[in-house]
This record gives sequence, structure tokens and C-alpha cells, in this order.
Amino acid sequence: MGNNPLVIAIVFVPFFTGVFTLLFSNTDRDKTQRYLSLAGGVITAVVSLLLLIQVVEEGPQVYQLGGIQPPFGIVFVADNLAALFGVMASTVLLGGILYSVNCQDKCLSYPAFMPLFMFMQTGLNGALMTGDLFTFFVFMELMVLSSVSLVAISDDRYGPEAALKYILISGMGTLFLLLGIAAMYATFGTLNMADMAQQLATGERPLLAQSAGIMLTAAFLLKSAVFPFHFWQPDFHTTAPTPLSAMLSSVVVKVGIYGIIRLVTLLFTEEAQQIEQLLVLLGIIGIFFGSFSALRTYNGKRMLAYSTIGQVGFILLCIGWGTPFALAAAIIYAFNHAFIKSSLLMLMGVVASRIKPKSAEFSYINGLGGKLPWIIGGLWFIGGMALAGVPPMNGFISKLAVARSGVDDGQWIPVILAVGSGILTLTYMFRTWQNVFQAKAKPEELRVKIKPVGDSVLAPAFLLTISLFLGLYARPLVDIATATVEQLNNPSIYIGVVGLFGG
Repeated sequence: MGNNPLVIAIVFVPFFTGVFTLLFSNTDRDKTQRYLSLAGGVITAVVSLLLLIQVVEEGPQVYQLGGIQPPFGIVFVADNLAALFGVMASTVLLGGILYSVNCQDKCLSYPAFMPLFMFMQTGLNGALMTGDLFTFFVFMELMVLSSVSLVAISDDRYGPEAALKYILISGMGTLFLLLGIAAMYATFGTLNMADMAQQLATGERPLLAQSAGIMLTAAFLLKSAVFPFHFWQPDFHTTAPTPLSAMLSSVVVKVGIYGIIRLVTLLFTEEAQQIEQLLVLLGIIGIFFGSFSALRTYNGKRMLAYSTIGQVGFILLCIGWGTPFALAAAIIYAFNHAFIKSSLLMLMGVVASRIKPKSAEFSYINGLGGKLPWIIGGLWFIGGMALAGVPPMNGFISKLAVARSGVDDGQWIPVILAVGSGILTLTYMFRTWQNVFQAKAKPEELRVKIKPVGDSVLAPAFLLTISLFLGLYARPLVDIATATVEQLNNPSIYIGVVGLFGG
């Protein structure tokens, strides 16, 4: 199988877009950087979709960097999982760039903002496509450092503090990841994941390799803000500029989820049962911790950040159940959640942009009903129903897949708990819609001034339209997720396409 340029294009189109935008200014009057980034985002999204179509029709695709054969050279691999997550990431990030075009945050006028945003996308897509464990680390850290820099220059005065807190906590995950990679290399003499999987398939499990599995699992859990490794997330997401916070809660946390799936299906298949038991426990705790914390919070963006902890819990729960349908449900849930959560965070940013002082705290935005354009409240209602799992939105398909996979596996108690959490989600989303968009406070009761113009609703409307489409026409996603699980349960497909069997 020859090199497929689409596999590398999804990584380097955003990278070169970011480099090119450095040549231009990024002021309110001159939006050249933003439009160039938008063009790069469109190209990347189209490339990701073309790649997914080709992978589904022809099988996994590869690109050997520099033409050097694996396991010695760096190889990029797009199987169903990588290609599907690539479409998710590229499309949602396109929405983030679209939001940035007319975003009124002052930090967007900084010349470094849009290049950093594109470098974050480079790191995200690169982590999904690489078949090399150390290169995965490099791309993940590029994503992390870019997002930390964007939070540090945000308009929020607590941005630098949140960025410092995250970089310190993320350093723990980085340390675990590096130690895990070093242990794997010391054991197997390779950084190529397919080569590692081939050697692990022989049944040998040195103690050092098992220790590496523990460290890698801890690193991915921390990067995904899984309870109890979540403590960096609420502050980091609350202070981030709206285009960035929408990406953090929707797609950036999914890189850790992607890593966990690779661990249990490709590398540590023998130890998968022990890892999955841990994931079920953390998933159930995370579902309720995130939901109850979202009910108690005082800030709209913070509420959605805690909500992400709960939603990631559903994904972990399905991975932990370990059945083919449960794993497919996890993939479906991760994909659908990205579109829903990003749109809701953007809508909260739109609300905050319409008041002065700008804030997403409920004490400021409650009672704005009648003073905001009706479309903002309408879109929030649709997004809230999607997050809670109400038909015909894609969130219903996600919740249905979780429930069915649990019932098929006889996991009645977790299913009942999951349904209870869905009711909690519906509660805090409906409460926000009622208090912010329906309640009408008297002028003397408002603590803010209403601005005539705010951020555009075009990007969240775009993402919610996709969410509705994925709810009405769920079959293609379900079929791809099912085929993805069939691939994942046969690691020899991934190993073979890399070329380790003499190909």
C-alpha cells in the first residue's frame, strides 16, 4: 500500500496555515488572519471527510514520513477510529474558527492568537493520526502548550492563573506519559505502536511493560479531565476565550479518550479487563460528580465544563463494559458530544458578549429574557435537549446506544444510574434556559448594560444543524462506529497496514 497524502494533509494543512498567518496582522479592522485560518479550516475539514470516505471504502491508509520503513521511520495511520475522530475534530474546530471571525474578545486581535489556534489543531490531528508513541507525545504537547498560551492571553484576569494551574497539573500527565513511553521503549526497543502490539501479542508481559501500561492509563485519564483528575478543567475552561473553551470541552479532551481506546484494543489487550473495571468505576462516579457539580455552579461556562466531566463519564462507562456494542456506543457518544458541547459553549459566549461587563455568571445573565435576540434562546433550548438526550437530536442516539449496550450486557444498575444522570442534565439545562432566556428582570434589577451587538450565532447554529442531521440520519455514524469496533477487535489489521508483516 502506497503513501496516501490525505493522511498527512490533515496534519500539515493547519500547521502551514498557522505559519502563513504569522505574516499578517489580526486587528478588528484587518481580519486577514481570521479569514486565512477559516480557509485552512475548511480545507482541513474537507480533507478529513475525504479521508474518512476512503478509509471506509478501501480500508486503513498510511503515510511513511520521509519514505523510511517502519518500525524505524515515523508512520501516520488512518484507520476508522483515527479518521472518524479526525472528522469530528476538524469540523468542530472549523466551527471554532468561524466563531472567531466576528468574536469581540480583545485577545483575538493579538497576532499570535490565530496561529496558536491552528497549531492546537495541528497537535490534535497529529495525535490522532500518528502511529508512533513518541510522536503522539509531541503532538499532544503541541496541542496543550498552544491551548495554555491562548488561555494565558485571554481577556479574563484569571487567565494567567488558570493557565499556570493547568500547566503544572498537566505536567504530571506529561511525566506519566514520558515515563510510560520510556518504559515501553526500554522493553520492546521500538516506539512504533504496531510493532509494540505485535510483540505484546506473543504473550510476554514484562513487569516494566505492565508498569508502562499503568502510567499511560494515568496520563490519558488526566488529559481527559476524568474524575478525580478533573480539578484543572473548570477554571481552565471558564477563563478561556469562547472559541477555545468550546474546543477544550468538546474535542481536546477526546484525545485522552482516543489514547485509552488504543491502549485496551491495540497494546494492552490482555490487561484490558483490569483497565475496563477501573473505567466503569470512574465513569459512574464522574457521571454523577459532573452532573451535581453542574447543578451547583454559579457560571454558565463553568456549568458546561462540569457537564463535560459527566459526559466523559458515559464514554468511559461504555469503554469499560468492553462489549463490541458498548465500544461502538462510546465512539458514537464521543462523536456526538463534540458538536453539542461546542455549540452550547459558543452560545454562552454569545450571551456574555451581549452584556457589559462581559460575564457568564448567572448573577449577571439571569433575567435577560426579552432583551436578547430570540434565536439565541431558541438555539440554547435545542442544544440543551440534545445534551440531555431528547429526540430527534443526536444526543438521543448517544443515550440510546449507552442504554442498549448496558441492557445487552446485563448492566441494569449502571443503566438506571445513567438515566438518572440524564434527568439531572435536563434539569440544569432547562433551568438555565428558563432563568436566562425566559425570565424578564426589571431594568433596576439588572446588574449589566445590554450591548446592541455581540458575537455571531452562525457557528453554534452550524454545529447544531450538524447535530440535528446526526440525530435524524444516525445510521451512517452507527454503521461506521460498528465497523470501527470490528477493526479495533482485530489488531492484526492495524499491524498489517503499517507494513510490519513484510508489506
